[in-house]
Amino acid sequence: MRRRGIRIVVNAPVVLGFVGICVAVTILNFVTGGRSGQLLFMTYHSSLLSPLTWLRAFTHVFGHSGWAHLIGNMSYLLLLGPMLEEKYGSRTLITAIAITAFATSLVNYILFPSVALCGASGVVFAFILMSSFTGFKEGEIPLTFILVTVFFIGQQIVEGLTLDDDISNMAHIVGGIVGGVLGYLLNVKTGRRFSS
Repeated sequence: MRRRGIRIVVNAPVVLGFVGICVAVTILNFVTGGRSGQLLFMTYHSSLLSPLTWLRAFTHVFGHSGWAHLIGNMSYLLLLGPMLEEKYGSRTLITAIAITAFATSLVNYILFPSVALCGASGVVFAFILMSSFTGFKEGEIPLTFILVTVFFIGQQIVEGLTLDDDISNMAHIVGGIVGGVLGYLLNVKTGRRFSS
């Protein structure tokens, strides 16, 4: 009788790749004294004629202000991402990340011209709201979606109005909206029905 060994599998390539890039960018930012982050991985009000402005509109989600910021976001991504990648597929998850990155960058550019934005928090909130649709049935709105929206987005609105910190509550709110809309549209589009 031959024993079967345990092997490690790459179960969510997009999520693992995203996390790997974020770790590499954080290390690079540390090594360059923050210069690489400001040049490539932080979105802020700059000329729309500059190609870097458009690049940063997407790459800012890879940059983080430090290790605590990185670890917090990566923990959520590693928890929620594999389930979403399994359900929707790798291409859809890449699209969701790109839409969230651009949407948070655009809102930040328009509404907060003096604020620089970096980090995957918007993506995290998109994943949180998308995950609340995993048991979706057509013609229904999951109670979990309503509760997640109230707790997470409501908290961000309250904190955005009452706290003066370096956390972009706007990115959380925009990411949550993107995730909620995508979660709904993806499930209506697939027409999947789940039975117990």
